[in-house]
Amino acid sequence: MKGLLLAASRTVTVVVGVISLGVVTMARAEPAKGVTPNVIGRATFDAFNLQSDPRAMEFSAQAKGPVDIVVRTHDYAPGSSTGWHAHPGPVFIEVIEGQVTFYERDDPTCTPKVVSKGQGYVDTGKGHLGRNETGAAAKDVSVILAPVGQSFRGELEAPAPQCKF
Repeated sequence: MKGLLLAASRTVTVVVGVISLGVVTMARAEPAKGVTPNVIGRATFDAFNLQSDPRAMEFSAQAKGPVDIVVRTHDYAPGSSTGWHAHPGPVFIEVIEGQVTFYERDDPTCTPKVVSKGQGYVDTGKGHLGRNETGAAAKDVSVILAPVGQSFRGELEAPAPQCKF
């Protein structure tokens, strides 16, 4: 098992496990519609253990083995959707144009998380969907981590009945 640990303190701690088994693709997956990914860069990093100056923000990141990291943009047409999916590692997203609404697959109330230009969203790793619910185009920049050689994305079936779109 390869692991990645991220922690940021002040009020938030994030722990993410990167499991070599990856993400299982389920039957009747919902594909992306109207979202175009563009790879900016991709690299493999050796194991690392980083800690920032604790007087700043007390951030740490650890990869116990090599990890692939891809940086890409996603262009969202009005009314588009990423489809339900999950990533085997953490994903850090900044919306750089417009507005994207995210839904967590394990949220029983399907509560929208609206992210506007200049705001960020951290994927929980349990599965999510991003939608452009506006009449204008949107765009994000994503940093996605995965075990070396594994897919950065796995399709998931839509949760029912909480999200009725």
